[in-house]
Amino acid sequence: MSTLLLKNADLLITMDGARRRIAGGGLFVRDNAIEQVGPTSELPASADRVIDARGMVILPGLVNTHHHLYQTLTRCLAQDDGLFGWLRTLYPIWARMNGEAVYVSAKVGLAELLLSGCTTSCDHLYLYPNGSRIDDEIRAAEEIGIRFHATRGSMSLGESKGGLPPDSVVEEEDAILRDCQRAIETFHQAERYGMVRVALAPCSPFSVTPDLMRRPPAHPPGRDAGRGAVLPGDLRPPPCGLRRVARLDGRRRLACALRAHERGRDQPVRPHWHGGGPLP
Repeated sequence: MSTLLLKNADLLITMDGARRRIAGGGLFVRDNAIEQVGPTSELPASADRVIDARGMVILPGLVNTHHHLYQTLTRCLAQDDGLFGWLRTLYPIWARMNGEAVYVSAKVGLAELLLSGCTTSCDHLYLYPNGSRIDDEIRAAEEIGIRFHATRGSMSLGESKGGLPPDSVVEEEDAILRDCQRAIETFHQAERYGMVRVALAPCSPFSVTPDLMRRPPAHPPGRDAGRGAVLPGDLRPPPCGLRRVARLDGRRRLACALRAHERGRDQPVRPHWHGGGPLP
């Protein structure tokens, strides 16, 4: 197993329960997991790789909880538009993206995050034109070495059915659910220190149907629930509940009410379906 020693930092900020700040501190890593943190004098004297951090501050990596990495390639466009105008301008451009564009945009965006001190990122990829798949951005994350929570987003409600996105960027719901299951089975690492985890995230009330918000993908028989299976029993309590809200103009829309859930530090993380129960 490989080891890494960072030593002699001007200040090491632990962000632990006691909020310790250790002058002259360092940390010792074994097989990509931090094994020991403290004053340099209390750490092992050698490692496979040693970094002298004099003049530096060591702190935990930042966590990015919301991103749309595929938009990296188009972020200079329609900057002064409101949300819906911006979307209508960019949907036709995004419809011409392919897997290589998704991969390149993710790699650029993740590199920028790493350079800013972010070591864990979530991403919401919700359109898959021209054969692109969530695999493309996961490949970029694995190559660059960031811990990655990929959410398999989706849009199924195109303009012809009353939704906002053009029909060219939406998918059939059965195909969405099949690919969600495939992504979980292929990439989700439920174990502690897993570098890639998969969650499921229908896009928005104006681009998916209420039914898709509620339907988890099918569960294959014999799959180990503790390793990331998707079962109705595994989805409690739902991370997102649907409810009706009244707008000022009297029309009714669906709104997503997100709830935060605490999880034990050592528990495996199962993939979540961002959907709720029946509408009241």
